[in-house]
Amino acid sequence: MNPYKQKRRWKFILFFFALLITGGSLWYTHYLVKNISKAEHTRAEVWAKSTSNIAALSNLDDDYVTFIYGIRDSLAVPAIVADQNDSIIYYRGLDSTKTNIRTEESKKKKYDPAYFKDQLREMKMQHQPIILEGKKRWYVYYKDSLLLTQLRIFPYVQLSVIAIFLIISYSVFSSSRRSEQNLVWVGMAKETAHQLGTPISSLMAWVELLKSKFNAEKEPLVLEMENDIKRLEMVADRFSKIGSEPVLKNHLVYDVVTDFVNYFKVRASDKIKFLVSGDARVEALINIPLFDWVLENLLKNAANAINGYGKIDIRIINNPTKKQVLIDVIDTGKGIPRSKFDTVFQPGYTTRKRGWGLGLSLTKRIVENYHRGHIFVKDSELGKGTTFRVVLKSNHKDEEGVV
Repeated sequence: MNPYKQKRRWKFILFFFALLITGGSLWYTHYLVKNISKAEHTRAEVWAKSTSNIAALSNLDDDYVTFIYGIRDSLAVPAIVADQNDSIIYYRGLDSTKTNIRTEESKKKKYDPAYFKDQLREMKMQHQPIILEGKKRWYVYYKDSLLLTQLRIFPYVQLSVIAIFLIISYSVFSSSRRSEQNLVWVGMAKETAHQLGTPISSLMAWVELLKSKFNAEKEPLVLEMENDIKRLEMVADRFSKIGSEPVLKNHLVYDVVTDFVNYFKVRASDKIKFLVSGDARVEALINIPLFDWVLENLLKNAANAINGYGKIDIRIINNPTKKQVLIDVIDTGKGIPRSKFDTVFQPGYTTRKRGWGLGLSLTKRIVENYHRGHIFVKDSELGKGTTFRVVLKSNHKDEEGVV
């Protein structure tokens, strides 16, 4: 199985189990809240009815009545008994600093009307009142206890804390893993460059010997061999630069692209037509060995997409308003589904049986990390072709020719 597809499958599995755990936690909390809410309704109803009944019994012993009131109030929830005009008759479980106020004008205890008004509004929003019928109609309003309120929000707080912990842990481990991968990548790249050095030097010597012994200085085959050896030198130079800060210099983008296309098209199918067009004056900060790697990967992907027959168009566009140079690589190949526009840059993603899936991932790394640019799939249509766009910072000073 493709490593990227396998990785994505595991992500979906873990995400599914995370949703399952979250759903189970919320469902069980809702179950508990529902049962406790029913119990509190019953307690509020008992408190309300006992309030009216005890108040009607005037012949009971005061100590006994006090005892009954104590038991009743210990089971009750924050509640207010009011008449149809919302005048307070009884209350319990409210803030004593708001319900017992002494003023200098009067030694009697009073309550804060605004506080009771807010409490009544909150209770009315939470539950329907319990109606007590007697000589007068009383309305018992109540609200959830502090325990029930905390239980409602507890799972969300708990899941949020767990999520934050997992995100931080994932970020730390991902950063550590990327650092290890970078060290391995840099080590392998530098070792590859070192290993290539000796055979390249030998090949250069053999070519020079061949030219001098057979007087083949202008022999086309020898010249092409020399070009390939120079190409190997450039490849080794590329690998040696991995992990170090590359030197960027001002270059005419059109010339850099044209030089590489001229080299590449000789080694591609004769049935592929290459076309380079656009602003020939625009400059950008480029490291040629690394940027040629970008062009190589893009052109190879384009050539594979058109199966050796079609057209590859490279357009260089100057955008001085944003101080950018845009390089569009357009092919007439099979296209990419829109859902894969980001996926194609993932390491390990490939549609070829013998592919490693590292070309576009490496291209993205070179463009974004080393050239401080951007690369993306600008457009694609199945059966018609794909356009990759590379965005670089431009040093072109001419304000004409804005596209």
